[in-house]
Amino acid sequence: MTLGPLMVDLVGFTVSEKEREILQHPLVGGVILFSRNYESPEQIAALTTEIHALRQPHLIIAVDHEGGRVQRFREGFSRLPPVGTLGQHYMQHPQQTLKQAEVTGWLMAAELRAVGVDFSFAPVLDLNYGISEVIGDRAFHRDPQAVTKLAAAYISGMKQASMAAVGKHFPGHGAVEVDSHLGLPVDKRHLEDMWQADMLPFRQLCSHTLAGIMPAHIVYEKCDSLPAGFSPYWIQEILRKRMGFQGAVISDDLSMAGAAIMGDSTARAEAALAAGCDLLLLCNNPAEVESVLDNLKCEADPLRHMRLVRLHGRHPIDRDTLMASEQWKQAVYTVANYAPDTDRQLDLA
Repeated sequence: MTLGPLMVDLVGFTVSEKEREILQHPLVGGVILFSRNYESPEQIAALTTEIHALRQPHLIIAVDHEGGRVQRFREGFSRLPPVGTLGQHYMQHPQQTLKQAEVTGWLMAAELRAVGVDFSFAPVLDLNYGISEVIGDRAFHRDPQAVTKLAAAYISGMKQASMAAVGKHFPGHGAVEVDSHLGLPVDKRHLEDMWQADMLPFRQLCSHTLAGIMPAHIVYEKCDSLPAGFSPYWIQEILRKRMGFQGAVISDDLSMAGAAIMGDSTARAEAALAAGCDLLLLCNNPAEVESVLDNLKCEADPLRHMRLVRLHGRHPIDRDTLMASEQWKQAVYTVANYAPDTDRQLDLA
C-alpha cells in the first residue's frame, strides 16, 4: 500500500474507530500530532505504536516541536529554547554556538524518536527581520549565512538521531507582518531580492540536507499571483528545476486562512497537488477531512511515495535507554546552560 498525499490529525489521546477508518484510507499518508494528543511519554508512545501498526509501510507521524513557543510535548520532555536564542550567541561565539545547535537538534530528535515520532517540522529557515511576529525567535537569525550554518548544525544533530529534516517556510516568511494562520500575507519583493537573502538557506541546504520543504501560504506578487504552496512557479520552476530539490514538498495546513483564496478544502488539496506538493496537511477540521477523502481524485504516485518514505524515522531507541545515556544527560545540561526557560506557547500548526 503506497502512502497517500494527506496528513491528518486526531482529536484526543487515542485513535477512535472513525479515525482508524480514516487512517486506513489510501489517500492518507501521515498523522500530525498536537498538544491535545499528548498526556505523557508513555501515552504518546502507545499512540504512535498503534498508528504505525495500522499499515505497511507505516503512516508517517509528525509534530511541530521546534522549541520555545512551538513545542507540542512538554511534561516529560526537555524544555527546548527557541532557536533564536542560538542566533543571539552566534556572532560572538560561532563555533561554540554551532556545537550547541547540533546538540539541540539531536536532543529534540532523539526524544521524539524514542516515543515513535518520525519527524518534527524543523528547522525554521526564515529570516528574522523583526517584522513577522508569528516567526520572531522561531528563526535562527536575520543574516542568511548565519541561518544556513546554524540550521546545518541543527540538522546534523537531527540526522545523528535518525530524523529527517523539513525546512520551512519556503521561500521565506520573515518579511511579512500578516500571520498566514489568520490572513493572506503579500510580499512585494522581487525574486532577485529574495534569492541572496531569504532563499539562501533553502538553496544551500536543499540538495543533500533537507528531506522535505514546506512552502508558505504567502503571495509573492512580483513573482506569481498564487500563494507559494499552490504555485507551480514556486514549486516546479524554482524549487524543483532551478534549485534541484528532490525531496518531499509538504504543504502548510490547508485549513489556514492563508489558503482560503483557493476555495474549499477539496479545491485547496487539488490545487496543492497540481502545483507539485507531495503531502498535504489538513488539520483541525474533521468534517473537511472526510469531505476531501470523499471527493479528491488522486492516483498513486511511486515517486511521491518514495519521497514520503524518506521521511520515516530510522533506528528507534528505547526511551529508558536514551535517558540513561551520557549523551542525553550531557545534551540536557548543554541546552539548559545556554537557554533561559520560557512557558510561552504558540498553538499553531
